[in-house]
Amino acid sequence: MSEKTVLIVDDDATFRQVLAGSLRRRGFKVLVAGSVEEGISEAEAWKPDYATVDLVMPGGGLALVEALVQSWPDMRVVVLTGFGSIATAVRAVKLGAVQYLTKPATAAQICAAFLDEEPPEEPAASAEPQNLSLDVLEWEHLQRVLDETGGNVSEAARRLDMHRRTLQRKLRRGAPHEGDRPLSEGGARSK
Repeated sequence: MSEKTVLIVDDDATFRQVLAGSLRRRGFKVLVAGSVEEGISEAEAWKPDYATVDLVMPGGGLALVEALVQSWPDMRVVVLTGFGSIATAVRAVKLGAVQYLTKPATAAQICAAFLDEEPPEEPAASAEPQNLSLDVLEWEHLQRVLDETGGNVSEAARRLDMHRRTLQRKLRRGAPHEGDRPLSEGGARSK
């Protein structure tokens, strides 16, 4: 089998670096990008076989998923996020993603998604359903509206009936509890 190429698009440099190393050790040629624009540029230059796309980043991860799948229908795109919800998972799959994984996702889980295989078994504790807090629900709503506006913070703030600076402050804080989730391989924190 020839070496397959993976494009990793994530605005968290540490996460990109750790995931890139994990995928290289599994025999992939790895390209990295820190933004939607860089991701499109790398995809145009190298036409990778696979891509991982962070859901929450400037410009919107879902917009990138849509652009990649429309331009390269054979590319298998996996969406990674620090917090997942059913609504965003459904939307990602409708746009063409083959899988939607919540960080910390292991390289083995990502590879299984690329190859349409059964993911490795997870510890029993992770199988328990998570209760969604009000903060988590708010975060998901903010992300959904921000995505609907194509990443336009001012328009999203208007639709949410909130001051633009308040929205920016909430976005800078990030998803609730995401700093508590370590990446499975290496010591990086997921985003």
